[in-house]
Amino acid sequence: MNDPIKLQGQLPGRPVVGMLALGFILVLLIVDNADSTPINPFNAPPLIAVGSGQAPSGAHCTQP
Repeated sequence: MNDPIKLQGQLPGRPVVGMLALGFILVLLIVDNADSTPINPFNAPPLIAVGSGQAPSGAHCTQP
């Protein structure tokens, strides 16, 4: 019925599928980079806010 020898010539090989996957990821990164705004490091929250005096916000446990 489905002879593996006959199907082997019809399917793309691993290198082709791998290159297509990497190309797709590259296209996604390029589109995302072109569509996004750059990060403003002076407006970003601190990486570690321990002892900074800033109240936490945005998490479910900080809601009244």
